[in-house]
Order: sequence, then C-alpha cells, then structure tokens
Amino acid sequence: MLGLIGVFAVARITLSLKPVAAGHSGHSTAAVCEYLDALIVAGLLALFLITFVLRTFYIPSGSMVPTLQQRDVLLVNEFAYRFGKPHRGDIVVFRPPIASSDNFIKRVIAVPGDTLRISGGTVYVNGKAVSEPYIAQQPQYDLVIKNYDIYVDDGDGYEPLSCTSANIPPRSLWQAPDRVPNGFYFVMGDNRNDSDDSHIWGFAQMHGRFAAGPLAKTATTAQFTGRAFLLLWPFNRLRILD
Repeated sequence: MLGLIGVFAVARITLSLKPVAAGHSGHSTAAVCEYLDALIVAGLLALFLITFVLRTFYIPSGSMVPTLQQRDVLLVNEFAYRFGKPHRGDIVVFRPPIASSDNFIKRVIAVPGDTLRISGGTVYVNGKAVSEPYIAQQPQYDLVIKNYDIYVDDGDGYEPLSCTSANIPPRSLWQAPDRVPNGFYFVMGDNRNDSDDSHIWGFAQMHGRFAAGPLAKTATTAQFTGRAFLLLWPFNRLRILD
C-alpha cells in the first residue's frame, strides 16, 4: 500500500510541476490533481488504520466453534486495550503463555477480582451461573480457582496446574487466594472440549514478562493484541461479534 501511495504522490508532484500550454485552461490537470489528492489522503488514512487500529486475523483451528469456524477472517480492534481493559465475554486476540508462532483467540470468562468455578458443565463467575448460548458443548471437566492456583478435575479428582507448564503467578501477585489476579484473565474457547485454553495453560496475561510457565524465563512478553469485533469472511456470515 505504501508503494501505491508513493506512485500517486509522484504523479501528483509531476502534474503540479508540469507547465500549462498556452491556450489551455488547465482545468483537466486540476481535476486529476484533486482526484490524486483524495487518493493519497485515503491511502494514508487506510495505512494508519491498518498499522495502529485494525488488523485482520485468520482462524487457524476449531477452538471457537460454533461462533467462529476454521478459516474465518476477522477484523480486530488493536486500539481497544491500549486505554481500556478486557471485559467478560470479549473475544480477544492475545499472545499465549506457551510457545506458539501465532496469537490465540479465545473468549474472556473471568477478569481480575472474579471468583470462578465450573461444575456439572456450568460456569459460575462470582457465584452466579453464566448463560452461554454460544458454546458448542458444556465442558466435560470441573474447575475451581482456589489456594492461589487453578484446580482441574478431568474425572480423577482435582489437580492444580503446575507453574512450570502453566501461567500460574506466584502468591505475591494474587490479591486473594480464590480470585483472578490483577493483570490476568481466564479465557476459554467456545468449543469447550476441543480448546487449549486457561484450563490447560493457565491465565492469559495483559502485559509484561510472563509470570510463570514455559515462557517465564524468556524474553517473550505478554500482550493482548485486541478485540475481535467483525466476522469479515466469508461474506455470507458477515456480522458483528458479541
């Protein structure tokens, strides 16, 4: 795009320097210059939006089915979390706390200060059952945040996630033993039983170096890229995401 803007700019400069022949009004040249000016401005605006505000995101897996299908293309608002924080229900694009060449996309289930429990296929946040019409199926595991950890029961009893393999921050970063720590988020895929998410690798983290897990001692930093807000492709499924 930058190259195309450059071509328009060169053409605009060339026309502005071109002498008008005697007997010609120059109206045609002026009209062309106006069109080029509009194209240059539109191109610069689009470049700014793509660079700092919006980006596309390709869905590589089925972890968000049925809300998002594999190979869907979304628009992501990169500006959303520069001055604000994620909310429950947001569909977020973020850097996961495990080694991956791609960003992940999940739904925010619990935010800092929340209690969380999953029992009998129902998610409870702050003691209240969450209505989840968007999920593919109820989770086939139980889960609870307690004792400064995430405990998961896959059928063999509750076991805590390990801070060596999951992003479970040290106790000093928790404001309470049973609440999501500040700066951390519990996220899940809508395809609950076919999603690598917080019930496996711990909390998604807003910023800074990862507090724990396999990336804790690396230079990789946590990041929430933005909020997905528009299903762009395929066109027959074009819609606003909520």
